[in-house]
Amino acid sequence: MVRATAADVAREAGVSQPTVSRVFSGASVSEDKVKRVRNAAEKLDYRPNALARSLITGRSRTIGLVVAYFENPFYAEALEQFSTELKKRGYALLLFLATNDKEDADSLVQDLIDRQVDGVVLASISLSGELTQKLRQLHIPLVLFNRGTMDSSISAVTSANVDGAAQVTDYLLDTGHKRIAHIAGWSGSSTGRDRRLGFETAMAARAVTPHAIIEANYFRESAMQACRALVPGDIKQAGTNQTINENSDYEKPDAIFVGNDYMAFAVLDCLRSETNLEVPEDISVVGYDDVLMAAWPAINLTTFRQPARRMVDRTLDVLFELIESTDVDVQHHQIAGELIVRGSSCDRSC
Repeated sequence: MVRATAADVAREAGVSQPTVSRVFSGASVSEDKVKRVRNAAEKLDYRPNALARSLITGRSRTIGLVVAYFENPFYAEALEQFSTELKKRGYALLLFLATNDKEDADSLVQDLIDRQVDGVVLASISLSGELTQKLRQLHIPLVLFNRGTMDSSISAVTSANVDGAAQVTDYLLDTGHKRIAHIAGWSGSSTGRDRRLGFETAMAARAVTPHAIIEANYFRESAMQACRALVPGDIKQAGTNQTINENSDYEKPDAIFVGNDYMAFAVLDCLRSETNLEVPEDISVVGYDDVLMAAWPAINLTTFRQPARRMVDRTLDVLFELIESTDVDVQHHQIAGELIVRGSSCDRSC
């Protein structure tokens, strides 16, 4: 079969070839001609050439999403939602992986330019400063996703991390926990800083001293090490069910608030496989994000739900406003979430 061309559609519809191009580029064309062209295209199974259309409109109808890593399943889920929502808007998604190396900024920006993206979403990357400066110089619209910024000239969409972390902390205090530890994310990210701030602020408001705060940088192994450090007297000796009680005077935490679900999964693995402690009878564990795996019966994690779908929708709304107009105010949005209580936590009377 020979693929239909714009000229074939023009002959079938009884219009000129430039009219066909205008119809598929969204230019002003009479309703009658639009109907005739689209009926002809459907009959001939014609698909417009996206590259040719971009040359006419000056737009590629492509959005670049820059992500540093996918270990955290929150970003994999967000990627799917970005792709789905962009398709509804008639746009395609191009994924760019960053290394978080500052020297990578130049080559990454060049890739974005070469692909002629209409806008950029930056997520989970530490080189936001270098990238945003270069993209602004090139007048490429951008929005930060799940990453706040001190730069008042850059639009950003995050969850309400300070308030969410405070709600988790209040929940643990209200359910009778007294020795609450926090395994934090990376202090170089606004997300990590804000969730730690929410925890510390809520503890201070109730005149309770944090049992411990350990930064694990969003790494699984670092979260495992942090967990071992928090329960040293309950770690099992290799090959046995006997625990090493070297710190008999040490009181372990009765709850651990973990900076995201990905690290919380590691903490649960540590407690369940390397100690004789029971979750939640001996120690409660709470995460943050509410990724799909958190609800699996084998995990059953209490967590704070980060409203990913609403965050994605708001991010794209802001981005398309920037694409459509240069006279748009910078926007900073914080989307509220909710606490989801499952089986990894309980009242201390349980």
